[in-house]
Amino acid sequence: MARGALIRWALLAALAGALAVAGGWLGLRWLDDRRMAAPVEGLQAPAVFVIERGTSLRGVVRVLENAGLLEHPGSFSRSAVRSGVAASLKAGEYEARPGVTPAELLGMLAEGRVLLHPLTLVEGWTALQALAAVQAHPAIDVRIPAGDMAALATSLGLGGRSAEGMLFPDTYLFPRGTPDEALLRQAKQRLEAVLAQSWESRQPGLPLAEPYQALILASIVEKETGAPDERPLIAGVFVNRLRIGMRLQTDPTVIYGLGAAFDGNLRRADLQRDTEYNTYTRAGLPPTPIALAGRAAIEAATRPADTEALYFVATGLGDGRHRFARTLAEHNANVSRYILALREARSGGSQ
Repeated sequence: MARGALIRWALLAALAGALAVAGGWLGLRWLDDRRMAAPVEGLQAPAVFVIERGTSLRGVVRVLENAGLLEHPGSFSRSAVRSGVAASLKAGEYEARPGVTPAELLGMLAEGRVLLHPLTLVEGWTALQALAAVQAHPAIDVRIPAGDMAALATSLGLGGRSAEGMLFPDTYLFPRGTPDEALLRQAKQRLEAVLAQSWESRQPGLPLAEPYQALILASIVEKETGAPDERPLIAGVFVNRLRIGMRLQTDPTVIYGLGAAFDGNLRRADLQRDTEYNTYTRAGLPPTPIALAGRAAIEAATRPADTEALYFVATGLGDGRHRFARTLAEHNANVSRYILALREARSGGSQ
């Protein structure tokens, strides 16, 4: 065979080999893409898996296989390498839902879209109750000593001020391993933002010297009514009393001051027992909030209803509502009326 023919034959053979390799590579890429786009088979309920810090691509693949989320580990590995994320998959706790594809799993790991856990801090809770709820969550990393309010105040950076009322009641989302102090600082920052915004748009002429006093009043409003539309009226009554130097005389502050001594039954002797939170024996606001106040209570405290009422009494009908009065005579009539109605309801008949 002539030299030229040999060269042509060799070139053709090399080209054919290259085409075969390219064809094989393209075929494999096509197959990988199909596998990565197909939903995970057999996944009937959400599956949670954890990637530990420092896990290699091979380790990630093994975790996914053990969780029943990966039928074609080679396709997953090659796709991770081709997309340039093989060395940057994020550690954390993840949740795979029915219908998820391996490509979506890879995207979750590359972007660090970890599973977020919800936790709700409730309006009217004390800071101690909020701390206990946070620390009881299984996904929280507990660092603050349980029940230590001084340590809570320090972790919140309050500079000696009480932690009471300094958390915003809301639902928070967080990844597993979040420190309790980090979540609580987030709740404190939310509280500060909401309070500052409400204080900025406050009603002119309020007998409140600073946002913290508005927060104290809001916490009392939060504990006094379960009817959202009544909050501005309740706040209006207390603002009227503050303006004329009349004592607030609100039971929730007395109960808060009693602390663990309160057994669920507020007695006349309790109303007469002087504590710094007893608004029957002391004028003005108590020294700190008495509970977590929500946005509606804070807005009520900074923009109370324009009312002449100085008194209110619970109707006792189970709906958290009150009857308001301008004068003591009107109030006493309301008290008699609703106490009688409550007694009749409890006795099952009229007298």
